Amino acid sequence: MRPQQMNRDWIATARTLSEALPYLQRYSGAIVVVKFGGNAMGDAEAMAEFARDVVLMRQVGVNPVVVHGGGPMINDMLSRLNIASHFVRGKRVTDQATVEVVEMVLTGLVNKRIVQAIMDEGGRAVGLSGKDDDLMVCEADDPELGFVGRPIEMNVQVLRDLFNAGIIPVVAPVATGMNPVETYNVNGDTAAGAIAGALQADRLLLLTDVAGIKNKAGEVVTQMTPDEVTAMIADGTIAGGMIPKAETALKALDEGVRAVVILDGRVPNACLLELFTEHGAGSLIRSTEPRVKPRTPR
Repeated sequence: MRPQQMNRDWIATARTLSEALPYLQRYSGAIVVVKFGGNAMGDAEAMAEFARDVVLMRQVGVNPVVVHGGGPMINDMLSRLNIASHFVRGKRVTDQATVEVVEMVLTGLVNKRIVQAIMDEGGRAVGLSGKDDDLMVCEADDPELGFVGRPIEMNVQVLRDLFNAGIIPVVAPVATGMNPVETYNVNGDTAAGAIAGALQADRLLLLTDVAGIKNKAGEVVTQMTPDEVTAMIADGTIAGGMIPKAETALKALDEGVRAVVILDGRVPNACLLELFTEHGAGSLIRSTEPRVKPRTPR
């Protein structure tokens, strides 16, 4: 690379850092819950990039919590073990044999991969599940679904203790029941929303494999109010797999989360773009957000 080109690149980098300063200051000390899932989980490069973003967030004073899914890995293990699996209304029916596999895969294989990725990028991370210190206590969400849980009690002090120690919590969405011998599989978005609400988080970031919530014209809506989200669910504009994410966002806002963003986790540095740049990323849902076209500042 020629020196002149190098100078331009470094100047651009310095300008970017300078422009990020107000946002770095804004989020210093903030709690940000990130639901990590989708295609990025199965790609080593994408996993490393996500881990770097989370480590940087912690380095500049943000308190991130990573909540992850792992559906494809669960499917693979169930197939290997010849355990049949089926879904009702988009949710996995979870019998005793299935929930044991879910716990093994999520708290073991998937959780530790993410922890290791964060450690490899210079961060400190601890993996845990909703069972640890009774972080999440659940009841059955729907008897037809078996051991699929809905959080009814939250104990997030263990997460605050990890924040104080400079450690990034990585949470697998497996929880105990009111009967301690029960184990529940919890939808990853649901778990992330419940944790964000219990922490009164500043942001809940739901990473997906789409650009955000789209209107009838197929355009991503960058700013929304809860009323607008509710209306789009009612008229069918929000449909399919986006419905549970939108409903999670609405519930999290009701429980005190300042704002929820549904964004494309396939975009490089998606979390950093959302938190530390002027334009953000994806669909921002916030009760107090003014209904104006310009998205800045957030």
